[in-house]
Amino acid sequence: MFTIEHEFDATVITLVDEGEPESPLQEDITIEAYAECVVLRQLDPMTEEEVAITLSMGQLRDLAAALDLPEGSYRIEPKPR
Repeated sequence: MFTIEHEFDATVITLVDEGEPESPLQEDITIEAYAECVVLRQLDPMTEEEVAITLSMGQLRDLAAALDLPEGSYRIEPKPR
């Protein structure tokens, strides 16, 4: 399950783990999409502190491409403008 909210400067998506058979539930993940970066936030259940990871738009593009590629090393060339 997920929710999408459009705020003034970002789109906020919250992913709620509803569970998979024989897998423990994970904490919700909040994704804040800004024009220049994407921030992933999740509560660390061991420390009870929020952990944030910031991806540049280039890193996000590479992650999206990596989900469909086999093992290896890649460089995605930017499209000419």
